[in-house]
Amino acid sequence: MYSLQLLLRASHAALLLVLCLQLGINKAQEDTRQLIKMDFQLPRTTKANEEVTATLRVATELRECMVIKTYLLSSSPVDGPFNYKYTACLCEEFPRTFFWDFQVNSTVRIAAVVDIIREFNICPNDMAVVPIKANRFSVLRMLPVA
Repeated sequence: MYSLQLLLRASHAALLLVLCLQLGINKAQEDTRQLIKMDFQLPRTTKANEEVTATLRVATELRECMVIKTYLLSSSPVDGPFNYKYTACLCEEFPRTFFWDFQVNSTVRIAAVVDIIREFNICPNDMAVVPIKANRFSVLRMLPVA
């Protein structure tokens, strides 16, 4: 009977040890770094034909740099600088900020889009990565016209 009690005590300790190790391994394998972080700023409201500035701040938590192309899309056509597309090298230590100045006549939905692309001569020494999981990110905002 005594040997059976020792065996049960040892198995509880072994189970606890295996459980702790498993939880530790799962936590260590978890990748919590964000590929792309976007902060898209628009005014809360505007007037018809008034110039509006849209600001997009893009950052990453990856250690590697990547080439990004960023642009705006809208629910109704907008002319001028709204259609500009920017291409830049994005690195962890150097977040990028992009600006668009444009005018709208009616309420629109605007999406800021960031594509991770493969393009040469953008990042230093062409050292950039392209993720397998996802390469397009977007943020949608409404711009009401009063």
